[in-house]
Amino acid sequence: MDFTNKTVVVTGSGRGIGKEIAAQFVRLKANVIISDLDQGAIDETVSQLGSKTFGIKANVTSSDDLGALYEKTLEKFGSLDVLVNNAGITRDTLLVRMDEKDWDMVLDINLKGAFLATKLAAKIMMKQRRGRIINISSIVGLTGNAGQANYSASKAGLIGLTKSAAKELASRGVTVNAIAPGYIQTEMTEKLSDEAKASFLSNIPLKRAGLPSDVAAAVMFLASDEASYITGQVLAVDGGLTM
Repeated sequence: MDFTNKTVVVTGSGRGIGKEIAAQFVRLKANVIISDLDQGAIDETVSQLGSKTFGIKANVTSSDDLGALYEKTLEKFGSLDVLVNNAGITRDTLLVRMDEKDWDMVLDINLKGAFLATKLAAKIMMKQRRGRIINISSIVGLTGNAGQANYSASKAGLIGLTKSAAKELASRGVTVNAIAPGYIQTEMTEKLSDEAKASFLSNIPLKRAGLPSDVAAAVMFLASDEASYITGQVLAVDGGLTM
């Protein structure tokens, strides 16, 4: 795969899975916009990944921030070829203990943020008559998970958004797909107890946790020309957990 002269925006790419996705695109010669709320993480990532990257701080729940992000992207590189909606947070607790603010915050960032980013990107891509939008959902959007009603709902909603947007944008040459990662080794999952980790691993047919690079590889495929006839799909990257 070769993304030479292609421009990619990855939200939430200052660390974790988003950072690895950005790194993979850089290795495949894309111009990559590193976008995050943490300016320090942006600066560190841009420093590590090199001159093919450009950092822009943006809050995905703000239309103004996203509008400025895309404006700067077009000024810098002249096109928007791929959007990866990766920004997301968790605020886990049992449903009966969950505060409304934690419900609202997770839905705002994980789902509304992807809606706004997709809406504004779609206007650019429709004019270009080409583009790829890839949403990072989760297997809990397919299966649910105790203690994650807000996160599961946001990720299930993201799958619905993916399918609806795919139907609306297909005639303009824009594909929209989702990836549903399973148990992936990140800073977030490292905080789980040894008992929780063992429980996850015992249910994964491949008997190992996934890596951020596993998710990034799936993104590269869906963003590539080889995936031009694939839209509205959800690809689970979970070691067989949801079979």
